[in-house]
Amino acid sequence: MSGVNTPDPELLERYEDLKDQVRHHRRAYYVEDAPEISDAAFDALFRELEDLEALHPQIVTGDSPTQEVGGNAVFSPVEHLSQMYSLEDVFSLSELQEWFSRVGGGLQRVGAGDDVGWLTEVKIDGLAINLVYENGALVRAATRGDGRVGEDVTRNVLTIQEIPNRLVGEDIPDQLEVRGEVFMPVKDFTEFNEARVEAGEVPFANPRNAAAGSLRQKNPAETAKRPLAMFVHGLGTVSGTTITSQHQAYDLLQQWGLPVSPYTKLFHGTSAEVAEQVEHYISYYGEHRHDLVHQIDGIVVKVDHVAYQQQLGYTSRTPRWSVAYKYPPEEVHTKLLDILVNIGRTGRVTPYAVMEPVFVDGSTVSMATLHNQDVVKAKGIKIGDTVVLRKAGDIIPEIVGPVMPLRDDDAVDFVMPSNCPACGTGLRSMKEGDVDLRCPNAESCPAQLTGRIEHAGSRGAFDIEALGEEAAIWLTNGPGPDPAENSGIVEPTGAGVLTSDAQLFDLAESGDEELKARLAEVYVWRQKRSKGQPTGKWEQVPYFYTRSGHPTANTKRLFEELEKAKQQPLWRVLVALSIRHVGPTAARAIAASFGSMDALRTAALAEDYERFTYVDGVGEVIATAVMEFFATNWRLDIIDAWDRAGVTMADEVSENSTLLEGVTIVVTGTLEEYTRDSAKEAILSRGGKSTGSVSKNTDYLVAGANAGSKLTRAEELGVTVLDEQGFTELLAGE
Repeated sequence: MSGVNTPDPELLERYEDLKDQVRHHRRAYYVEDAPEISDAAFDALFRELEDLEALHPQIVTGDSPTQEVGGNAVFSPVEHLSQMYSLEDVFSLSELQEWFSRVGGGLQRVGAGDDVGWLTEVKIDGLAINLVYENGALVRAATRGDGRVGEDVTRNVLTIQEIPNRLVGEDIPDQLEVRGEVFMPVKDFTEFNEARVEAGEVPFANPRNAAAGSLRQKNPAETAKRPLAMFVHGLGTVSGTTITSQHQAYDLLQQWGLPVSPYTKLFHGTSAEVAEQVEHYISYYGEHRHDLVHQIDGIVVKVDHVAYQQQLGYTSRTPRWSVAYKYPPEEVHTKLLDILVNIGRTGRVTPYAVMEPVFVDGSTVSMATLHNQDVVKAKGIKIGDTVVLRKAGDIIPEIVGPVMPLRDDDAVDFVMPSNCPACGTGLRSMKEGDVDLRCPNAESCPAQLTGRIEHAGSRGAFDIEALGEEAAIWLTNGPGPDPAENSGIVEPTGAGVLTSDAQLFDLAESGDEELKARLAEVYVWRQKRSKGQPTGKWEQVPYFYTRSGHPTANTKRLFEELEKAKQQPLWRVLVALSIRHVGPTAARAIAASFGSMDALRTAALAEDYERFTYVDGVGEVIATAVMEFFATNWRLDIIDAWDRAGVTMADEVSENSTLLEGVTIVVTGTLEEYTRDSAKEAILSRGGKSTGSVSKNTDYLVAGANAGSKLTRAEELGVTVLDEQGFTELLAGE
């Protein structure tokens, strides 16, 4: 046919392939909660599809994912009262400027003035949720689905404490459709994943997957165990109340009891004026994204006024009045050189990846934990693979999976060793059904000793800043082989200054002089530097003492902090002992209930399970672990040695121990006389509750310098705000 532009067959083939890939990965992300590629890789695919359609509009078909929103529902279908749209994504500041110019022109056409409101907020990396309230009562909760029909998750959403079953206040709409994002706070996610690994379960890849998987639990009681939260970020259908702006909507929603994000900012001005302010906002949260309660993957900008939103309108998929700036991807590719295993302080065998060093999210990474052999298998990685690496929770290096098209034929499977690499003892599961293998040689395994010494100095135990990972290694091991000859990984040998946990306090000022003298003999490998730059040549240098025989500043601090550690409360001593399953929370409860190490030892040796049932939060697992600990002679020797050294073995009964019982306090900003940890300790030791976010259940906010958004939130909710002096007076009962 003359004059007809017939598309190239290869072009059509690529178009169909792109549509299939986008549909597949969208379903994996939205419906199955098992994404196979990174967000950045999916965005690249989707943008290629959009670009292809823009260049060749004659090939566009109605089934293209560019004409759809989100995924497809697979559970009980729920039709939203009004469509849930996706957001237009931009990936550079120049694209954002183009959006501002385009929307600015649209605002001029609808008669907007020069002082338009623009609401800017962080984009939560969670699971979109749609809540429907009728006459103030929550009647339905649904996932996004395809934007029109989602999945009914009402029973599970009802277990999320921050989502009210009934709204409170005045002028509540007859019908209110609220859009928000369910997420798992980063701190809670880390603890939740650690608990899964300890229980022999495969950890979640990221907080977003954890939140999505939690909402799709068949049993709501299981969802209730997950630390989920939500912030609202928009409205659908509203009847019975007039709302004129997005900012006003947030104020009303907060008054009605719904959780609103503290990370929002309202700017005023023309699109050109506001664009520059938004760029500063983007830059700020790009630098401070790890300080937030939740993960973010971008910044959202919205025209604030509802009337202007309606006049600007929508495409089939996105609102024209809103955009999402996506931060550059924080996932990279690198080569998996080997998979080795680490023996932890409790004997648990943890595989970890050794990779070609690669820069990701602010630091160079060459190692990443793989948790256990089942996780290695689930990730499908082999030694020699090119792998996708990211920072889990924006902090911990994590391998996402292999890049399958780049797999070499010589890639090999990982095989878990049968013997402990540190002491040669045969590895085994300690109980039936336990996924983890452990080294049973707890007393003599040098790797476990190193782990326990490091743990004793950690912030949750004795809080000895000078006793970190490196110091623990050199206290318990020889310097190892020349790093120029190997990977630089130190293999535990047990040939160091300390050969037992019982010797730890012999290093203090009042301790064993002979033992301290041996510190001067500890040399470690350091790379020579020239004008501040590494030369590639290595030499042995003293670690604890200078060449002239004087203790280093770090060693002096170690001695001082060991002396101070003797005065730490009983619960910290219990944590420092590395009793399995006993972390700070359980240790506090045990110490408060028993009061002394002698009382605890007596009950444990008598296997008095009934006595342990009196302790809040201590069940059979923890009780059994404590009894097993005290039934081992070499562990009792540690307690006796620490006791002789003057370590606290009983708590003094304080009249203030219940002073703040039932009181919830949030501390924010910088205080002069308190660190964040010491302020928390002061609250908890008086029976109070210390939390990280302000809510209607908060009794006091302690505001130091640069208090920020939490102070604003507290003032909005009418929470009592204390300065540092007021906090001190509260702690004193004044």
